[in-house]
Amino acid sequence: MPLTSRAAQNPQGADPSADGSAVPSRQQPPVATAKVTQESSASSRQAGAPVRIPRQQALITSALDGIVRDAGFSNTTVPVPGAHLMLRDLQTGAVFNSIASGEGVFRIFPLPPGHYELRIEANEYAPFVLAALELHANEVVSLEISMVTVAAAEARSRLPRQPELGPALPPATLAALGSYREFRHRLDADPGFILNLTADALPPVADIYNEIPDRWALEQPDYRRYPQKGEYLYTKPHWYDPFNRNKFKGDEPIWPELLGQQVFLNVTAVSETFFDGRRVPSPSDVSAARPGSESFFGRGEQAFTDQTIRISFDLFHGDASFKPVDWRIRITPELSLNDLDVRELGIVGPDVRQGTNRFDYHLGLQEAFGEVKLSDLGPNYDFISVRAGIQQFNADFRGFVFVDEEPGLRVFGDANSDRIEYNAAYFNFLEKNTNSGLNTFHRRDQQVALANIYLQDFFFPGYTAEFVGLWNKDDGGLHYDDNGFLVRPAPVGIVINQGVGPVLHSISVGYFGWLGNGHIGRLNLTHAFYEAAGEDTFNPIAGRKVSVNAQMAAAELSYDHDWIRYRVSMFYSSGDARPRSGEANGFDSIVDLPNFAGGLFSFWNREAIRLTGSALSLKSDGSLIPSLRSSKEEGQANFVNPGILLGNAGVDFDITPKLKGFANFNYQRFMDTESIEEILFQAPIHHSIGEDFGVGVEYRPPLSENIVLIGGASALQPGQGFKDIYSSRTLFSLFGSVKFLF
Repeated sequence: MPLTSRAAQNPQGADPSADGSAVPSRQQPPVATAKVTQESSASSRQAGAPVRIPRQQALITSALDGIVRDAGFSNTTVPVPGAHLMLRDLQTGAVFNSIASGEGVFRIFPLPPGHYELRIEANEYAPFVLAALELHANEVVSLEISMVTVAAAEARSRLPRQPELGPALPPATLAALGSYREFRHRLDADPGFILNLTADALPPVADIYNEIPDRWALEQPDYRRYPQKGEYLYTKPHWYDPFNRNKFKGDEPIWPELLGQQVFLNVTAVSETFFDGRRVPSPSDVSAARPGSESFFGRGEQAFTDQTIRISFDLFHGDASFKPVDWRIRITPELSLNDLDVRELGIVGPDVRQGTNRFDYHLGLQEAFGEVKLSDLGPNYDFISVRAGIQQFNADFRGFVFVDEEPGLRVFGDANSDRIEYNAAYFNFLEKNTNSGLNTFHRRDQQVALANIYLQDFFFPGYTAEFVGLWNKDDGGLHYDDNGFLVRPAPVGIVINQGVGPVLHSISVGYFGWLGNGHIGRLNLTHAFYEAAGEDTFNPIAGRKVSVNAQMAAAELSYDHDWIRYRVSMFYSSGDARPRSGEANGFDSIVDLPNFAGGLFSFWNREAIRLTGSALSLKSDGSLIPSLRSSKEEGQANFVNPGILLGNAGVDFDITPKLKGFANFNYQRFMDTESIEEILFQAPIHHSIGEDFGVGVEYRPPLSENIVLIGGASALQPGQGFKDIYSSRTLFSLFGSVKFLF
């Protein structure tokens, strides 16, 4: 229970009376003359042997602390993190071990007084040895230790020795390179320490300390004495203010009387309105919206609006933001209201009587999990925790293979002062709502197991490497989406066996990847490589069982100059040149959402493009891969696809702290078009997809994420291959979103 001192207000130990006057303390004589007071004050200032405060234990131990720094920097302190300290008692042989923190700070206590030897070792540094260190009772010894790198030590040993210096030192002395400074002070050192303090001069404990049962509910004085506006010492809290001592934002314990002072609740509410007006290829279908029209391709203009409201309730037990929580319970429902308006029939549903407009809504449970910290692994907040339930997970830096919110079990943590982070997880998928992409409460026969590890400063300082492995087991089954379209199995090829019905199939594919993200000097770098291997028991395009052997690679380089970032990138996914063979070489993801090659401001990345003349999509929304799936969320991965090679160049502008601008250009081409030719019964189909142009802005009025406005425009100018499949009409998109966050 926190205590605050009243000694400063009542230095003579007087008890405050009810009317505010001072009365003598029970521990003092009832009458004291000025002369006696002066004499006792003078005697208390005389030198003498220190006497400990009554009711306090005598200090008979000692302590050692300090900092380990690099000796190669004289003007600044560069710490040596993770240094291993071994303190050995020269009399008893007892050894005390410690590890310096990320700032090079160490503390070893309590220690018995005595004579010690201190040895310090660190990676890439010569050992430091202090052969004689004496520790006294009631004393703290602080050391500032400067260690020499191994390279510097070896350089010193190779320097020619001047003759006047005499014979060279023996090699053993190299192990003691370095220097140190020593500071000593008493454990009870305090500016107000009083020598020869008598027991009857002490006031009772009740007169020294105030008990405050709730340290979070301290009343603040009203300082607003003047009406002028300006900077204030503090702001009074309100339930609708997320920045100032709001207990619904985790600033104060939510219910200290019942749950204690370490249980917090963070409520996050997000409202996002998204609009997309676009032109995409659309068939006129068997019954066109315009009777008598003869064109194979109909009018592709569409308008899509999606209003989502997401509320997250995060109840957790912990101490501070930098320390991993002890346990957590989080529940996040999300509501979607969406509307699609098109100009052709047969798009909002297979029944043309449904017209050209569709309004839908859905409430999904996107997060519902419990988390428990299993153990602390070191003094620098290294830990291991487990999380079970519906949770969000992204397998890599840019979302190339797996990004989703699914039920699962995840073990995660870090090591080596957070230089190593790791995850091991298993997910059992739910079916998705077709028009919102949110979770339903129906199980899907698909499981994903994965493990990854992140290594900071792997090759260069500032570069983080990731190694990841995933296993996708999708048994598929028979499934129609919420609009009535068959999505599993994909309605293509000989998937319908006459007299038997749909041919169901299973996919078992493993992914193995090496990725990196960070910077080398001023050059920012992101790269990724995945190998996919496994089998599909019956691929509908190949019409047979296939083994999978496919690859994906991506790389982005960017350079920051003042307020502009210049970037270039490349994306590659392998294609299948022999769709009827027993080997599938087209790469496909599990559920991807790549923030790459322009991201939201790229037409090819953002929009879904149907493969007219079939019930497949040439590509799904939020994906770079032309996978020929029926649906990204509800369909199955397809490894018989054309693949893609994409080149990107872009510029990001920090126009003001609140306003950012983006400009993007992509060039795309298919790797192999034989799979498309097989589906459309059309040849030849060239490789060029076309050029993709995009521009956009992001505006944050309060200079935070609480209000974010995004708008942009993009267009795809078809190349010859795209014209072979569709037409030469330019495709475009005008989009915008408004996001409010509490």
